[in-house]
Amino acid sequence: MVPLRTPLRSWTHIPRRFYSGAPTPAAKLNLPIDYKTTPILHHTSSSLANTQDFPAGATSKRLNFFQAINSALKTALSKSEKVLLFGEDVAFGGVFRCSMDLQTEFGSDRVFNTPLTEQGIAGFAIGCAVEGMKPVAEIQFADYVFPAFDQIVNEAAKFRYREGGTGINAGGLVIRMPCGAVGHGALYHSQSPESLFAHIPGVRVVMPRSPAQAKGLLLASIFEHNDPVVFMEPKILYRAAVEHVPNEYYTIPLSKAEVIKPGKDLTVISYGQPLYMCSAAISAIEQAMPGVNVELIDLRTIYPWDRQTVIESVKKTGRAVVVHESMVNYGVGAEVAATLQENAFLRLEAPVKRVAGWSTHTGLSYEQFILPDVARIFDGIKQTLEY
Repeated sequence: MVPLRTPLRSWTHIPRRFYSGAPTPAAKLNLPIDYKTTPILHHTSSSLANTQDFPAGATSKRLNFFQAINSALKTALSKSEKVLLFGEDVAFGGVFRCSMDLQTEFGSDRVFNTPLTEQGIAGFAIGCAVEGMKPVAEIQFADYVFPAFDQIVNEAAKFRYREGGTGINAGGLVIRMPCGAVGHGALYHSQSPESLFAHIPGVRVVMPRSPAQAKGLLLASIFEHNDPVVFMEPKILYRAAVEHVPNEYYTIPLSKAEVIKPGKDLTVISYGQPLYMCSAAISAIEQAMPGVNVELIDLRTIYPWDRQTVIESVKKTGRAVVVHESMVNYGVGAEVAATLQENAFLRLEAPVKRVAGWSTHTGLSYEQFILPDVARIFDGIKQTLEY
């Protein structure tokens, strides 16, 4: 064994690391998200009825995230015989049970398994779409989508542009994929590659935060656009997030952000699962700094994103923090920050802060140290307010 060359006491001089680690009994900020009380979700039907995105007078049922996806798929398959659902293991319900019982109801011609070939799944789906079908293709994990990247980027994204005035397009094509961390996903089951797809004109990239959002956004993706949609589902929410979801058919417009919580002093912009941590951090900062009021915006569609809503908010508040789970380098936060610098520079009171995953692969034992948590978001908000 090689002896330490530095006395142990000198380690106290090492600068502190900028992460907070796992929740502990003494933690004040990094407590588990309480999905039963978070204001992000519609815990009552009356809350749902007061929201503009949902149909007036609709009946509702409490569903978790994967059940809401299942409801959307069932609704889509019922609405049009052009809708197809396929992917690895979807016939028996899929890894996360999102397609459970759908083959039994709609038959093996419309809901079926594919070989283990992501490139083949995407290529087949593109062919179906341009022939007038509405294929919903499932990639079992977002980490597995990279063999299909060529088909999505070089074929699906360019199809409508290439066809010009013929009117032929790959609209109705939706490629669904579970994404993000769950605490034990490690290298190949934790990735959120949304920024890679957001670089490509011709595709839309969507990530819902909740069951009701997921159903409305998925139905809009299938039926209301001439562009193919990459539909990313934060897998940690599949069973965690439960809320009232309308039973009827409804859609939520793509490329339209939602102001979840109005505020006047700072704008937090995020999407997907980190919104729950943002909400908790905002609650903590408003208690710690009386009089401060923070606005929270859910992008919902990552590309093409709703620039106007975000710009108007930051012009009002003068400060912005962008939060996402995926790596900070060349991420969605960089695009949002650059857009705000170009369009709201004279109204900014502080630099736009990015709070995101560190630029490294996700090791099994270190996931909690790599991803943003409530404490890091709290610190980012506080630093921006005090700048």
